[in-house]
Amino acid sequence: MAFNKTEFIWMNGEFVKWDDARIHVLSHVVHYGSSVFEGMRTYKTSKGPACFRLRDHSVRLFDSAKIYRMEIPYTIDQIDQAILDLIGVNHLEECYVRPVAYRGYNSLGVDPSSCPVDVTIAAWPWGKYLGPEALENGVSVCFSSWNRMAPNTFPAMAKCGANYMNSQLIKMEALSHGYTEGIALDVYGHVSEGSGENVFLVRNEVLITPTFAASILPGIIRRSVIKMAEDMGIKVIEQNVPREALYLADEVFFTGSAAEITPISSIDHIKVGTGKRGPITRKLQEAFFNICSGKAEDKYGWLTFVPEYKGVPA
Repeated sequence: MAFNKTEFIWMNGEFVKWDDARIHVLSHVVHYGSSVFEGMRTYKTSKGPACFRLRDHSVRLFDSAKIYRMEIPYTIDQIDQAILDLIGVNHLEECYVRPVAYRGYNSLGVDPSSCPVDVTIAAWPWGKYLGPEALENGVSVCFSSWNRMAPNTFPAMAKCGANYMNSQLIKMEALSHGYTEGIALDVYGHVSEGSGENVFLVRNEVLITPTFAASILPGIIRRSVIKMAEDMGIKVIEQNVPREALYLADEVFFTGSAAEITPISSIDHIKVGTGKRGPITRKLQEAFFNICSGKAEDKYGWLTFVPEYKGVPA
């Protein structure tokens, strides 16, 4: 999906014109994938644009950086404010936000310690990640021939740029075979996650999802779905999930900040349930989107409204 350009990108504390937001070709991140990043949505509501779980995303950015020993030269409060300012200065009613902290330009070698940690934040309009019809009709997926990384190799709990080389292989393989997305297994053969989404299944009205030990990213929408489901009286189990459990499930769906809550209609050409969105997926979708749109009470405190930006970009 091509970019819908906005006017400004935030780079190291300054607003920079979209086409002028550049880094040096010898920056460490270009050669070694040394970045951590976030992806979050801002939703249009009757009270103005609202970021979904802004603080949780910023905290996860700093958690990822901590694992990779990256000292982000800003506080979490400053990153939160920069995101709000960027959305405001670009006059965005709804958008996708991408903060990224990366090792910049100074020296080139595996050791990154002499390279500065730079921070960039971009925001732009972005539609439904897996297609506009996917939220109701679901998507066709396959199990990938590529596994997720083994424990104690790449830390799956960090949202790190280098990890997504694995995701690219999963995604490209799925697309080349005519599927919308792929699901990877972990090194032990348990269900892990999609190329950029967590996975849930429903069996006999019980919601099941892989544990962190299955090399998954601790998804923020994943966490939100678990909370909403528990409050609805739906039993939630986090456990190792065998591949064939997804074939036998009544419902299967993806969660993610880009994918939101997207049902899966078939896996390896095996129909899931009725082949469309199931009742529990629908119930969770409705609760989620009602909160995001401001139609329902934000009883969890998940929304941060974007104030009118009164500053003048440099």
